[in-house]
Amino acid sequence: MAFVKIVKNKAYSSRYQVKNKRRRQGKTDYFMRRRLIQQDKNKYDSKKYRFVVRRTNQKIIVQVIYATLTGDKVLTQANSGELHKYGVSRGLTNYSAAYCTGLLASRRLLAKVGMDSMYKGVEKVSGENYDVNNDMGERRPFKCFLDIGLQRSTTGAKIYGALKGGVDGGLYIPHENKRFPGYSASKEEVQGKRGKVEKTSTQINWEPKVLRDHIFGNHVQNYMDQLKKDSKDRYDRHFSKWDKALKAAKVKNLEELYTKAHAAIRKDPSFKKKENKNNKRQEVSYKMGEQIYKANGKTWLRHRRLSHAQRKERVQAKLMAALSK
Repeated sequence: MAFVKIVKNKAYSSRYQVKNKRRRQGKTDYFMRRRLIQQDKNKYDSKKYRFVVRRTNQKIIVQVIYATLTGDKVLTQANSGELHKYGVSRGLTNYSAAYCTGLLASRRLLAKVGMDSMYKGVEKVSGENYDVNNDMGERRPFKCFLDIGLQRSTTGAKIYGALKGGVDGGLYIPHENKRFPGYSASKEEVQGKRGKVEKTSTQINWEPKVLRDHIFGNHVQNYMDQLKKDSKDRYDRHFSKWDKALKAAKVKNLEELYTKAHAAIRKDPSFKKKENKNNKRQEVSYKMGEQIYKANGKTWLRHRRLSHAQRKERVQAKLMAALSK
């Protein structure tokens, strides 16, 4: 019989270290996170902020977060669901909504730290590159780093629309324009004898107008106009809700809608908690470990964790009930 080496023996098992929970679940890229939260030694105990962008099926979420030993702390947040109060009720996951959400988060953050009047960012959007360090004031710009999580870094991705909104809002987020719409690079090879490549040159093409069209949704507006001209039935099926949204906002096209939303965000970026007066919970009864609620004609049960004293009391009650029998 051939010799079989036991690899996973007792010594191996005692040294084996289980991966982090979110690593096992595939939710966090710890290789990237470690580099985003590690601080320089000469900046010991100073916070390192991350501009976190996440996209779900229904909205764009932007948060400014810093890490502590007890867990991450959120300094401020904004999501595209809040754009309703600024007149944008449709397309809450598109590129334009991502830009608006990034702009809202940046203006809200600067207002919170008292720097909104010092750094106003880009008030007239043109798609050009903007560096807030060129408008340095008494205090240095608020610096944070883009955190894209597990999303792919591709040209034209919506996460970079939120990044552009944050930068135009007055934040300092180190970045390049390589992932914005309108950027393209082409390589040219000069071949010599026998097909050998002697020289390679890269030609970069940057068109800010393409990025501006994505920020204001002009590429969608052009498609809407063309579809309305070619097939009214298809237009009604695809964009009937957009028509109602434009009429409700009293604008003619998407560029006017988003221009109006940008101005409204800059005027009042504060967060207001929504009051739901129609769904007040009323507690019906409560017994150990269970709480019964009633609202809007419905009744449901909530389990609560018992304290140490309540558990001892429940054990004593069970013993007394058993002895009485």
